Amino acid sequence: MNIAGNRRALRASALAMAMGVVVLAGCNKHDGDTQAPAAPVDTAAEAVAPAVAPDAPVELRDVIETSPQAVVGITYPPDIARYPGLAKALGGYADSARAELQQALDGLGNDKPTMPYELSLTFEKVLETPQLVVVTADGSRYTGGAHGEPLVARFVWLPEQQQMLTADKLVADAKGWKAISDYVADQLRERVATRLSGDEMEPAQMQESLRNASRMIADGTGPSADNFSQFQPLTGSDGRISAIRFVFPPYQVGPYSDGTQTVDVPAAVLVPHVGQDVAGLFAQG
Repeated sequence: MNIAGNRRALRASALAMAMGVVVLAGCNKHDGDTQAPAAPVDTAAEAVAPAVAPDAPVELRDVIETSPQAVVGITYPPDIARYPGLAKALGGYADSARAELQQALDGLGNDKPTMPYELSLTFEKVLETPQLVVVTADGSRYTGGAHGEPLVARFVWLPEQQQMLTADKLVADAKGWKAISDYVADQLRERVATRLSGDEMEPAQMQESLRNASRMIADGTGPSADNFSQFQPLTGSDGRISAIRFVFPPYQVGPYSDGTQTVDVPAAVLVPHVGQDVAGLFAQG
């Protein structure tokens, strides 16, 4: 049962006890008693919201399927079922990836692909504390062409709140996203400049490459939650978040050849801007 369900159960139990006391008082009342009658109990508020059922157990099984048309391989963490809400989210992501693969296969009709289509997806639990459970999802989906489509996702589960920590809950306002955007963009531009400086390029060619890279970085790191939706907390020895690793799949802040890129933003940058509900998860000072 989740927290809301527990509270409703406690209120219902308290109400039943209160009604029992009223009935008992009525039975023990004597004719000479001058005590005012107990006020009627209004149960309307209790009847407004039905009890919320706890998340049903979710069983996730690894998948290995091969056929002349497609190969599918999906791997889950072995004990993720202990977090039903998180397991449901992982299963939903995998189902969506498979549905898109199937849509591509259906589009072939009776044709056979020159190379089997493929879906490869690995979920890995990389952090587990009483406050945080983090699962990474990495893989690819190939449906023709020169290379596969990268699949990159991060899932941050809050066991005590029984909900997912998403980007819009992580940072409270636009000012916070501007600070994060500036920090991340600076790190990415510096990384590109360092890499290009090691190449033998004419100054004009280097400047043009820097301009192109900066344009992609600016587009992919604009100050909005959508651009920072994939992230994973990093914790210190005390279990509190010391940094957030933001994850950018290929094409978001660079060409496909650059692969998946990450930037770690320290807690000192984040803490002034995180939402009140999650501020206690972060290292202070």
